[in-house]
Amino acid sequence: MTAVDHPPAPWSGRDDGPGPAHLRWHSAISPFTPETPPGASVLVGFRSDEGVRRNKGRTGAATGPAALRQALSSMALPRPARVMDAGDVAVEDGDLESGQRRLGAVVTELLDGGHFVTVLGGGHEVAYASYLGIASVAAAGARLGVLNLDAHFDLRADPTPSSGTPFRQMAADEAAAGRVLNYAVLGISQPSNTVALFETAATLGVRYRLDEDCTAADMPGVRGFVEEFLATVDVVYLTIDLDVLPAPVAPGVSAPAAYGVPLEVIERVCDLVAGSGKLALLDVAELNPDLDIDHRTARTAARLIHRIVTRRDGQLN
Repeated sequence: MTAVDHPPAPWSGRDDGPGPAHLRWHSAISPFTPETPPGASVLVGFRSDEGVRRNKGRTGAATGPAALRQALSSMALPRPARVMDAGDVAVEDGDLESGQRRLGAVVTELLDGGHFVTVLGGGHEVAYASYLGIASVAAAGARLGVLNLDAHFDLRADPTPSSGTPFRQMAADEAAAGRVLNYAVLGISQPSNTVALFETAATLGVRYRLDEDCTAADMPGVRGFVEEFLATVDVVYLTIDLDVLPAPVAPGVSAPAAYGVPLEVIERVCDLVAGSGKLALLDVAELNPDLDIDHRTARTAARLIHRIVTRRDGQLN
């Protein structure tokens, strides 16, 4: 397997006793090895905030993977699960592009091994690395879809890649391969995206739903949006930028949302995707522990990861 920069560290957390009745993430998780049989849920971290720095955001997301693991560690699992930790890829000396390629190689090998992969970010530049890891399924003929839960399109045309460019980069790569990127975004904030970005989205055929149309009362429309997207794909890559959530729920991000999509709506979307049988890859981006309050953002993100992993594995209905 492609080497990570930092091997997995031991997990620890609350311990109420032995056996399945007291099972928590820290007592279930083990280091990933290449001999692992198919079907495991594997975590891999991406220690990077270089893309955020380039996008003139507030840095600190490089410590996100550690905070996510800490928040996950004491969460109770409903029954035994095969969860594994593959360690971290780290961006150093500003070399984002190399880090993205290395993470992409790790993700590809994990997916090829038949595992469900969750990437712990890191800034949203992680999205292009994740895409590099799953693009081979499209090359093999499967219909790949990218669903982004985000306040931003991240379709900037900047010459230097950043946390604001990953989906523009994906679209360019797909076009170069003779394909069209199937990209949908739920939670777009109009005040946070210029007219030029909306025009780019229209040119690329991006489907989106505004944050103001994603309230709990709008759930039938949200469900329809997600189900229509799922009907067009064979394999899903789900990427969650935590700034899609309201600032009181997710204060620990580079750009907290003034409005945001309620957590209950985001959870229902995750349920739909996890239950579709099509989800192969998840990443969670933009957790900045330096800006978090009472670990709210980390705990919320960990709950989403827990929910997706357990529902995808059929542990919860």
